[in-house]
Amino acid sequence: MTGRQIPWFPRESDNGNTERIAAESAGKNSTNNHPHNPKVRKMKSAWIDLRGFAGELASAVIEESAHLGVEAVVFDDPDLAGKVPPNLTKVAVVNGETPTTLIDRLVEVVDLLVADHSIAEKFEGLRPGLRTGVLVRVLDEQTLDVACKVANRAEVTLVEFRQDPSKIPLEILLAAADQAKGSIVTVVEDIEDAKITIGVLERGSDGVLFTPKRVGEVTELVEATHGQVASLDLEPLEIVQLQHLGLGDRVCVDTCSHLRPNEGILLGSYSSGLMLVSSETHPLPYMPTRPFRVNAAALSTYTLTPGNRTQYLSELHCGSEILAVSTDGSVRTVIVGRIKMESRPMLRIEARTASGQLVDMVGQDDWHVRALGPGGSVHNFTELRKGDVILGHTMTDQRHVGYAIREFLHEQ
Repeated sequence: MTGRQIPWFPRESDNGNTERIAAESAGKNSTNNHPHNPKVRKMKSAWIDLRGFAGELASAVIEESAHLGVEAVVFDDPDLAGKVPPNLTKVAVVNGETPTTLIDRLVEVVDLLVADHSIAEKFEGLRPGLRTGVLVRVLDEQTLDVACKVANRAEVTLVEFRQDPSKIPLEILLAAADQAKGSIVTVVEDIEDAKITIGVLERGSDGVLFTPKRVGEVTELVEATHGQVASLDLEPLEIVQLQHLGLGDRVCVDTCSHLRPNEGILLGSYSSGLMLVSSETHPLPYMPTRPFRVNAAALSTYTLTPGNRTQYLSELHCGSEILAVSTDGSVRTVIVGRIKMESRPMLRIEARTASGQLVDMVGQDDWHVRALGPGGSVHNFTELRKGDVILGHTMTDQRHVGYAIREFLHEQ
């Protein structure tokens, strides 16, 4: 919902159906006033730590990094610089214990020199074209305060949290540097730690520094930081047929996120086409809104999940991940808190794309279940008519246990 309660007034529309009239001043299709409307998040940076690496493993990790969109590699061996391709930023990290002779050699071959905050000023303007950053190891409240100050002035702040295993120090740092122009890169222990770090306070660290233990972990890190799906192409679907069915098992999907008024999940009877069904963020006549919920569809319905996979609603459970999709095509991963399955009257909705492809779904035959249309328009299921336009997404590949496959498969 928007920031204040939107009054609901039943009235007879021109076609004789009862419809909801929300005060226009509340901006019912706008997300700007939404209390949990996150900032637009840029793609996170993946940094790879090669300090202590040598030989074939170092070469393999560098090659993997170069082809996957890794931003930077950190090394402490100047001879390794020649193996790093130009599309990767070469980074060295030094402190007061780093030998001067080694620093001199690293300065000549790296693009970015990150120095401990206690000596960082010595390296500013050391040579033309050399970028500099600052390292802060957070051990206590005092060093956390140092990190907050550094992050507000440094181009790059590399931070390593040494003592507190929680993300509270990172939350404090991100809040203190919310308006900073530089970037914050956080040292992480593993891939799971990286996923959590880039999502803290719905903003996350701008990048993460990770030491891979084997070839292949770089791929996992890039998938975590870049995300496999940033947006989806949504297209208009014209309603061509509506069929009132008997009782069936309908699934409500309760997520662990506060969904937005222009956000829902994609649902379809066939894996080739899905419709965008709204979250329960719009006013209801007899009950409060449930901004975490999507009154979804029949239990046999497909929905879209991370990794370009589909799952049946019957397969979802507490802890599952699905994709929440906005009417502008933006996508985010949300966690399922539970699913609720109940017997309800069902409605078959058939729509057609501009190219003539048919898209079907079976949802609950009820007024308060809604599809989303162009511009964030909201369409109550029971008020849908032939010719109405909603939004959906089509896919060319068929599916086998959720994975995209290229073989003949017919659904009807």
